[in-house]
Amino acid sequence: MGSGQVTDWQGKNVTVAGLGVSGVPAAKVLHGLGARVTVVNDGDDPRARAQAAELQALGVTVRLGDGTTLPEGTELIVTAPGWQPDKPLFAAAREAGVPVWGDVELAWRLRELDGRKPAPWLCVTGTNGKTTTTQMLASILKAAGLRAAAVGNIGVSLLDAVLGEEPYDVLAVELSSYQLHWAPSLRAHSATVLNLAPDHLDWHGSMEAYARDKGRIYEGNRVACVYNVADKATEDMVREADVEEGCRAVGFTLGTPAPSQLGVVDGILVDRAFVENRQKNAQELAEVSDVNPPVPHNVANALAAAALARAFGVPPQAVRDGLRAFVPDAHRMAHVADVDGVSYVDDSKATNTHATEASLAAYESIVWVAGGLAKGATFDELVAKSAKRLRGAVLIGADRELIRDALARHAPEVPVVDLDRTDTGAMLQAVQEAKRLARPGDTVLLAPACASMDMFANYNQRGDAFAEAVRELGA
Repeated sequence: MGSGQVTDWQGKNVTVAGLGVSGVPAAKVLHGLGARVTVVNDGDDPRARAQAAELQALGVTVRLGDGTTLPEGTELIVTAPGWQPDKPLFAAAREAGVPVWGDVELAWRLRELDGRKPAPWLCVTGTNGKTTTTQMLASILKAAGLRAAAVGNIGVSLLDAVLGEEPYDVLAVELSSYQLHWAPSLRAHSATVLNLAPDHLDWHGSMEAYARDKGRIYEGNRVACVYNVADKATEDMVREADVEEGCRAVGFTLGTPAPSQLGVVDGILVDRAFVENRQKNAQELAEVSDVNPPVPHNVANALAAAALARAFGVPPQAVRDGLRAFVPDAHRMAHVADVDGVSYVDDSKATNTHATEASLAAYESIVWVAGGLAKGATFDELVAKSAKRLRGAVLIGADRELIRDALARHAPEVPVVDLDRTDTGAMLQAVQEAKRLARPGDTVLLAPACASMDMFANYNQRGDAFAEAVRELGA
């Protein structure tokens, strides 16, 4: 497929794989550009039928219940990011020489539609912290007076952002490993990989494939590849990336920064990358207390966001103002209440061991509420690293025994309450048991290290249940 001009799409046979939040907008845009669009979808449920009816009214062909057969004459597939690469549809596409794009790739190709000047993309990925960092970045860019938005895996649709009537100055783009897999021609202004830990291995097939897809975010960067000094894998990705001449490697660290790094000195976020004479000079950007919440892994997120903003030329004051204005999403290290001298914190978004390790590292004495669906995770390393911080643990959910066994091996002195129930009401009992174990000065921390779907619709509902149970304690 060509450059993305309108004439390239007239009469092109495009198959959109999957309905949902990305497939429906993609089908509408392509149809509007004159393509002959066929949507294929595995499911044939009421929601899919409603979406199909909406598209069919526009003249789009929709095929429900069969996402495996390649429609005859297909010249391009645009896929929902969650569709796995080993699906038969994609095998048929490879055999027929048909390219496969994701919605991010489509947006990238369409950004110059009608001769418009495209907004640069500042891109963020990583196993954990993507959403928070992207939102921090957007807040900083807006504080600098720029028309910006958090887009991609969150917020405004990327297609809406690149095709909207009023152009953006710059986009803060969150990208998942799924989206990066299907975005071969993406070339960011600057990008970061925040961290790398095993996740979604069932989709990617191996840790190597997962890392390779994450690393795609650095390919073709023009100004800066921002990496995590504490996570060597991210620096290795920068070394391996084929970037434009003059693109710089910029690190972020919670310690004192070396030249070409951002870091922390005496409670101050400082920049030794985007300053004159960085061998000798540093620029103060903000105070650690300007970060909400100012826990270590979130300060790291703020430094990464600041690095991307500084790569775009944002002044120091805008970094400070943007961080002060930022309000994190719910269920991310959210302080719920203090009851009898004990702090209760909801980090229901900590759905894997990497996120939970960072969460546990933020507090000195913790009663840990954990458990759910493990998704194949193991917990020995997490418990061994965090054992000295644990006052007690309360376990819920289908795979709680995996955490219980790790606690028995690596923290046998820590009292454990194992709640043998998976109903939603278990959270109230869990909080009551945590209160019994806690002492003044402790933190009761919901950081499950597991997915929520064994007991709750999603991590939001799980966090809401925790907060409601805490409120009942204080009633």
